[in-house]
Amino acid sequence: MATPVLSPMLAWAGEKLKNWAGNVEYSTEQLYAADSMEEVKNFVTKKESFKVLGTRHCFNKIADSTNGFLSLKKMDKVVALDPAARTVTIQAGITYGQLCPYLDSKGFALHNLASLPHISVAGACSTGTHGSGDKNGNLATAVSVLEFIAASGDTVKLSRQHDGDTFLGAIVGLGALGVITKVTLDLQPSYQMRQYVYENLPFAELKQHFDAIMSSAYSVSLFTDWQEQRVNEVWLKSRIEHGERDRAARNFFGAKPATKNLHPIAALSAENCTPQMGEPGPWYERLPHFRMGFTPSAGKELQSEYFVPRRHAVEAILAVERLHDQVGPHLLISEIRSIAADNLWMSTCYKEPRVTIHFTWKQDWPAVSKLLPMIERELASFDIRPHWGKLFTISPEKLRSSYEKLPDFIELCRRYDPKGKFRNDFLNRNIFAIVS
Repeated sequence: MATPVLSPMLAWAGEKLKNWAGNVEYSTEQLYAADSMEEVKNFVTKKESFKVLGTRHCFNKIADSTNGFLSLKKMDKVVALDPAARTVTIQAGITYGQLCPYLDSKGFALHNLASLPHISVAGACSTGTHGSGDKNGNLATAVSVLEFIAASGDTVKLSRQHDGDTFLGAIVGLGALGVITKVTLDLQPSYQMRQYVYENLPFAELKQHFDAIMSSAYSVSLFTDWQEQRVNEVWLKSRIEHGERDRAARNFFGAKPATKNLHPIAALSAENCTPQMGEPGPWYERLPHFRMGFTPSAGKELQSEYFVPRRHAVEAILAVERLHDQVGPHLLISEIRSIAADNLWMSTCYKEPRVTIHFTWKQDWPAVSKLLPMIERELASFDIRPHWGKLFTISPEKLRSSYEKLPDFIELCRRYDPKGKFRNDFLNRNIFAIVS
């Protein structure tokens, strides 16, 4: 493709194209940018195979391509805000960090956010990225209308109101149905929040009071290094109701309130973290852990994450804790969160509330690649599902068997992409059972 439909993004010239963490080097450096629907349609119809590359925050090769990438980074505008319907329609290239201040300025908010705002809305929803909260569905549950360009170049518009199962199958689409161009999200009135951090919660208390702990705030995160049988930090993010007073507890199930703002990795500066210590602020500056203006990483890292049914959460946590000697030397920090059930076919929380056990690893793939099978064996009896965009070694057969709607999803993909234009090795292996 010397002179393709679009000009290549010159910013990448001479650079190896990698993901955000630097652990994945993509299989081609051919990256092209579109800034209009016409350009997207043109590209789709003339390319035999490619993938859309977003904010590159996936740690595996779910977005990889050997034939070319399309970037929609320039398509990052708010298309329409409907105050009466409480919805916003956005272009696919917009990030949460761009969208949220705009919504708040208009008096609106989203129900949930991920731990960092640097990711694109379309990419987060397509991979089932989740945020936290016993009563909060993952980010994709806010989607009410999805628009994408199918392999034929036709525009497809699916809505929750009119398209039933087809809509439910397409939202967590893993990039396999087409090029997402617009998304409509449900909104709610803007709200204020505060967050407190508590230190050193004993695992004995977690075991005995897990449900009470996880339901104690709008969004709860437990950070642990799996050492000394304790949760290092508990992050409680609470909505401030009208007239509510500050109710910071001196003791939280044996954990003590932090005396200063903390990073999830206590040894690191909290400068890039969202404000704590009960300081009130807008929802989009409290729901994420990290602030938009800062790089949200401890440096180069790897991530893996496993979703377990809520009913098995305590057993699964204790199973991982038994591996503390093996895990400890290679771990930066782990995070435990809860997510409500949903009805999206390929969501990790389909029909069942789940708890996630997340690992942020030192960037040593040879060591981590040996640890993941050990963790997966410990969790195997709990019907685990890995995050679609993070590292795992679960076999394709096991992965496919945990999604009851997978046959219907495959048929849906074939309807909109009969020749596999949007597939890659990751999807062929883990979804379509094709070994290259």
